[in-house]
Order: sequence, then structure tokens, then C-alpha cells
Amino acid sequence: MFSESNVLGSDVGHVIASALQSTSSVVYVLDPTPDVVEALVDVAAESETVPTIRVLADEQLLKDVMEDFLVASSAADLVADGVLELRVVEEPIESTLLVTDAAVVAVVSAGDHVAGLSTDDEEFVQSAHDTYRDRFRAAETFRLRAPAISAVFTSLEADLGSEVRSDFDAVLDSLETVRGDGTSLDEVTISLLVAAKNDVLLYDVSKWGEDVGIASKATFSRTKTELEDLGLIETEKVPIDVGRPRLRLRLGDDRLHDVPATELAAVARDILG
Repeated sequence: MFSESNVLGSDVGHVIASALQSTSSVVYVLDPTPDVVEALVDVAAESETVPTIRVLADEQLLKDVMEDFLVASSAADLVADGVLELRVVEEPIESTLLVTDAAVVAVVSAGDHVAGLSTDDEEFVQSAHDTYRDRFRAAETFRLRAPAISAVFTSLEADLGSEVRSDFDAVLDSLETVRGDGTSLDEVTISLLVAAKNDVLLYDVSKWGEDVGIASKATFSRTKTELEDLGLIETEKVPIDVGRPRLRLRLGDDRLHDVPATELAAVARDILG
């Protein structure tokens, strides 16, 4: 059943990239693991041309994967562009499959290796394609909560300036995950640290964050207080013509001063312990 087009690699991204290259139309991805979902988003985001990717996955698995802002915001871009569709499987599928119009690929992990075991038997491929096309059409859409990363960057530059956008981009590039799970910083903390690095007003960064869909103003305010209590940032009152003074954010701990954006998250994480 399996053909000579089987793929063996050291990471799932290699297998995914090979499978996506085998079709120019639609690929159905059934019952993916977290690694497969992350690889799909990464490969699709980095590729100039990819087929339409239709993912049918466990709802809790998708929620867990999309807790990472880096993955979720890139996925949101792909969804907005019509490249990626995410739907929730109601009944479990026996194994992780990638189904194109030309092949069915089973993704199998063994130790440090990942294999894509493929068949191009026309009758089997057609049957699988029809079966999972119908299951996908009947499935409920998974709603992403994160904003598209392109919208984040565009609005950040428009609202807070090119230097803030550049620093935010550099911080994200320096990180493998953005989860706020104790081992990495979340997107609100990163936004506030970058804002403090550039002496931005709390009002301005929290309004931007709420408008673009990162978090509410209340969440930004609460996180600001936590970071201030920990000594990572400090605030300075700035009088305005009418109403209460606004708060200008500044980096607090001396170890953060003069740190390039590429190292800001790592130093902040070290300070937090």
C-alpha cells in the first residue's frame, strides 16, 4: 500500500512541508498532534504558495496549541487569507493523516524521527478524500481568539511608532513560545516591556492592545501593576489638560536598561526567576 514517496525526517516540519508540496489544491489534516498543528502553521506562514489547509482536530488540543500567541496570531493571518481552516472533530480519528487529491500520508513518530508513510493508490485516495471532505464540511468551526500578527504589526506602527513595532518584532523573534505559563512571557507582558523600553504611555499601549484584540485595558492595567510590584517597570505621572494624569511607562530594573530588544525577554525572564 505504501509507496516510494514515503518521507523520513528528524522533525515533523520536514514531513509536513513535503506533504504540502504534493498538491496545489486542498489538503485535509486529520487528528493532528500539537507538533503537527504548529508545523502546519509555521510551514504555511513561511511559504509563498501553499494549498488550502483544512484541519479537523480535537477542540481541546486546538485550544492548548493556540494558547501560544506566536502560533495563534500566525494562524489567524492564515485564516484571514483563506489558507487555513480549523474545525473540531466530534468522533476521534485513529491516526494523524494528511489527505490530498493525490495521496494519503500517515504521520508517525518514533523516537527522534518522524515519518510520512504515503500511498497514492487512486481508489483508496479518492475514498479517503471524499470521506474526510464530508466530515470536514459537517464539523464546527474553531474560533481563534488571537488577532492576526500582520494586524498587530500594522496597528502597532500606526498607533505607537516604528521603533515600538521593530522592538516588538525583535522580542517575538527571540522567543520560541509566548504563553505566560511560568517559563515564557505572555503577549501582554511583552507589550508592556516594549512600551516601557520606548517610554510609551500606559493609556496608549493598553488602548492599542484592546483595539487590536490582544487583551482588555483592564488586563493591561493589572499586568502593569504586577510588573511594577516586581520592579520590572516603573511609571511616571504625565499631566494632561483635563482629567487624571496619564502614566508613562519606563523600565525599572537596572539590568533591563540598555538591553537590546533581542535580549529583553530573556533578561526579564531571568529577573523573574
